[in-house]
Amino acid sequence: MPEPIRTEPQEPAAPDVQVTLSTASVFPRRVPLAFEAAAELGYDGIEVMIWSEEVTQNPRSLAKLSADNGMPVRSVHAPTLLVSQRVWGRSPDAKLERTTEMALELGAGTVVVHPPFRWQYKYARQFQDQVRELSETTGVTIAVENMYPWRGGRREFQAYLPGWDPAEHDYDAVTLDLSHASVAQQDALTLLHTFGDRLRHVHLADGNHGARDEHLVPGRGSMRAEKVLEELVARRWSGDVCVEISTRAARTAAERHDDLAASLQFARAYLSPTPHEFHTPPGAHHRPHDAW
Repeated sequence: MPEPIRTEPQEPAAPDVQVTLSTASVFPRRVPLAFEAAAELGYDGIEVMIWSEEVTQNPRSLAKLSADNGMPVRSVHAPTLLVSQRVWGRSPDAKLERTTEMALELGAGTVVVHPPFRWQYKYARQFQDQVRELSETTGVTIAVENMYPWRGGRREFQAYLPGWDPAEHDYDAVTLDLSHASVAQQDALTLLHTFGDRLRHVHLADGNHGARDEHLVPGRGSMRAEKVLEELVARRWSGDVCVEISTRAARTAAERHDDLAASLQFARAYLSPTPHEFHTPPGAHHRPHDAW
C-alpha cells in the first residue's frame, strides 16, 4: 500500500501567486467538500465551476461556504461547458454577464470562460467585444481558456468559434489549462511564452498528449508542469494557479484526499521562491465507473 500523503502546512508559494482548488476537482462529490478539503489542506482559495449543482448557481450559498471554511472564492468558471449549456438558460452572452455579476458579489477577481461553440455563431460574432466590455466596466478579469480540436479516429472537428486557441486571437486576458494543451498536443511552456503578459490565470493539471482531456494530478503526465510553474516564478508572475484535476476514479475518500494533497504539494514545491523537487506519488488505477 502506498504511503499516505502528508498534509502538514506547505512552504508558501511566491508572494504574488495563490494556489486555489477548483470545485470540479471533487466531482462527483458535492461542492461543500471542495471548500472543506481546500481549508484542511491549506489551499489559498476556491474556483467555483458553475454547472447543474444548485449551490454553484447561488452566490449566497457560496458566500456562506466561503465564510464557514475561511476559503475565499477567487475565481468563477462560467457555465460554458458542453454539459452546462442549459444552466441559466440558452443565451450564452447572458450567462457570461450573470457569471461576472456573481464574481463581483463574491469578491472574485477572475472569470474563466471557454470560447463559443461553432453552433453559437451569433454569440461568437460579438464574443471578443463582450469580454472586453465586461472586463472594462466591472474590473473583473475575464480570461478566455485555451481549448483543443475535437478528434474522432483520424478526423478533426473544429468545435469552437472564432477558434480553440487564444494565441490566435486578440483577447486581453487568457487562461492556460495544461490538460487542454495536452489534448491539443501543444507544449505548455511554449504557450506560456506565446501568451506573454496576457496570461492571467492557470489551470494546473497534467496529461499525456492523448485525445482525452485527462486532468491528471500534476506530475503524472508529460506536460512538464513543473517547468511552467518555475517559469511563472522566474517572471514574477502575479495570478492564481488553480488545481483542476479529475478525481472521478477515486474509490475512497482517502484516495481523493491524497490526490488533492499531492497536487497542492506539487504546486507549492515549484512555485516557491526557491523551487525544490517534488515526486508525485503514483495514483491508484481505477476505471471512472468504480468511483464511490
